Amino acid sequence: MYNLMSNWFWCEWDSYYSEVLGKPTTFCETMGKAEIWLIRTYWDFEFPRPFLPNFVFVGGLHCRPAKPLSQELEEFVQSSGEHGVVVFSLGSMVKNLTAEKANMIADALGQIPQKVLWSYSGDQPKTLAPNTKLYKWLPQNDLLGHPKTRVFITHGGTNGIYEAIYHGVPMIGIPLFADQPDNMVHMKAKGAAVVLNFITLNTQDLVDALNTVINDKRYKENAERLSRIQRDQPMNSLEQAVFWIEFVMRHGGAQHLRPAAHSLSWYQYHCLDVIAFLCACVAAVVFLLTKCCMFCCRRCRGTRGKKNKTE
Repeated sequence: MYNLMSNWFWCEWDSYYSEVLGKPTTFCETMGKAEIWLIRTYWDFEFPRPFLPNFVFVGGLHCRPAKPLSQELEEFVQSSGEHGVVVFSLGSMVKNLTAEKANMIADALGQIPQKVLWSYSGDQPKTLAPNTKLYKWLPQNDLLGHPKTRVFITHGGTNGIYEAIYHGVPMIGIPLFADQPDNMVHMKAKGAAVVLNFITLNTQDLVDALNTVINDKRYKENAERLSRIQRDQPMNSLEQAVFWIEFVMRHGGAQHLRPAAHSLSWYQYHCLDVIAFLCACVAAVVFLLTKCCMFCCRRCRGTRGKKNKTE
């Protein structure tokens, strides 16, 4: 299914870019002409690996300090007491769940002492507990920045992950598709999240994950460590993004940062011409050696034949 969606997505973009530019082209071809790449992650999320000089990391550029909550939300959050609250959102694209899955999740959420704010547009689950409130929309960044927030249940989208990192909130990941499984693998490896499988998810799995992340202080400590890394930069991510965009505008591009590989043909990029030349050299040497050996063998046989006749 994901492959079908990806193919449809790229075909739509190819058509759009061809229409705008007035000539046949592809999305990948247009992307290859980019002067600067603004990558929406940072080293609090990424694993160390080499990158090209025109790659600039601006992860969390949308993050900002939390604003005060509405009176209704603040009263609900404060009513949680010392237990705190859990924020639950599967993103803007997931509006509904099957009744079976929604009831199972609601049942699990009702078994913890924390209050739960669940961003959900579907029908109210029959097993919804008094500690859980449904909202069609939540001020996610402001809730994650609230001191009473204990854990963030997320689908693993980059925006939500970075808001949790920025505010130092540990996560429970329930990835669904696209980059979400990989994103949550990063957070699990950093020690700031527990990852669950949406397909096999059951009530006890979610309850165990919630108790683990909330009660094991290491998850909170790791999330706060990532938050300190994110915040400890000469410029924040938004300022860096603005600077590099204006840099490209001031200098009419950034060709000095683009690797020459972008200008090579496919066979040059993969060194097929070099490989062909080396193969030709090896073949020529083998051919010459073979001819020399055959010539020497013939000379030796000829010399022996003359000696035999003379005797």
